Amino acid sequence: MHKQEDIGFSPTYPAGGQYPPPGQYPPPGQYPPPGQYPPPGQYPPPGQYPSPGQYPSPGQYPSPGQYPPPGQPGAYGQPAPGYGGPPVPPGGMPQGGYGPPPGQYGYGPAPGQYGQQQPGQPAAGGGWMPAPTVANCPPGLEYLTQIDQLLVKQQVELLEAFTGFETANKYKVQNSMGQKIYFAAEDTDCCTRNCCGPLRPFDMKILDNSQNEVIHLNRPLACTSCCFPCCLQSIEVSSPPGTVIGTVKQEWSICAPKFTVRNSSDDVILRIEGPVCTWSICGDVEFQVLSADGDVQVGKISKQWSGLVKEAFTDTDNFGISFPVDLDVKMKATLLGAVFLIDFMFFEKQGNKENDSVGMF
Repeated sequence: MHKQEDIGFSPTYPAGGQYPPPGQYPPPGQYPPPGQYPPPGQYPPPGQYPSPGQYPSPGQYPSPGQYPPPGQPGAYGQPAPGYGGPPVPPGGMPQGGYGPPPGQYGYGPAPGQYGQQQPGQPAAGGGWMPAPTVANCPPGLEYLTQIDQLLVKQQVELLEAFTGFETANKYKVQNSMGQKIYFAAEDTDCCTRNCCGPLRPFDMKILDNSQNEVIHLNRPLACTSCCFPCCLQSIEVSSPPGTVIGTVKQEWSICAPKFTVRNSSDDVILRIEGPVCTWSICGDVEFQVLSADGDVQVGKISKQWSGLVKEAFTDTDNFGISFPVDLDVKMKATLLGAVFLIDFMFFEKQGNKENDSVGMF
């Protein structure tokens, strides 16, 4: 038998302790060709080897001088806000991107901004108006301190629309941005609604977003015709319920409807004058809100045209109110009560039939 030196083979054995542990030898066929082993010291530290399939394909590494300068937007490792990283070639290694800073368009607000509404912006989905903090103001009327317009929208009652059976009226009260302020609901019995029709006496509860009654309206049974000057229409406004803050009283007139808006001491603060014809024919019907002497118009109450279908087949009405922003909140609430009185007197139907007439006859 020949020795190894006799056949030209002289093996070189690794130094003691340099053999890989058992089980860590690469499978057959995965050894790099000779000359492609990295020089000593260039192996990545343990745990930093890229995952399989993340090495760029040959020829896809950027040429020297084409790497973005450090610190510039879009540089590797420092993407611009909203940048999702550079395009990833097939089989390439993706570069991590990130979204824009919190609070930018399309992303959530910054921490601490949840639940805060920007001034002048309507609430999402027509939500409730946030209540401002005002001193020396009746509870629930603080909503009225910072506004000069109100929208009153009556809800459609399908039973009443299809059968003519009178149901209790319900309304939403909103500001000019569509935020809900109050919900108003008529409190009457079935017999009163269907026997007395638009002349019926009623109590109306006006609730805030917590379902607390903040304003109470009371309309007594009375006449509307000028033939009975001693028994004309009125409505009493209380806030909080039980504390009278104002009244609206009809004045005797033959042609145009007239009302006075009075405070709790029965002093005339404002006047309301309507048109001779209150028919709503493809347009708004306006009632002017005047100063106490009747010389200066300070606002108006408008019965808004709500469309041919609603006007013809329902008694669902929409109203707009405008008044000076610095008007006493108690008088603003009293003007709100005037809207409901005007609605019942001139625009409420009985059995889906119009009851409007010319003048106050």
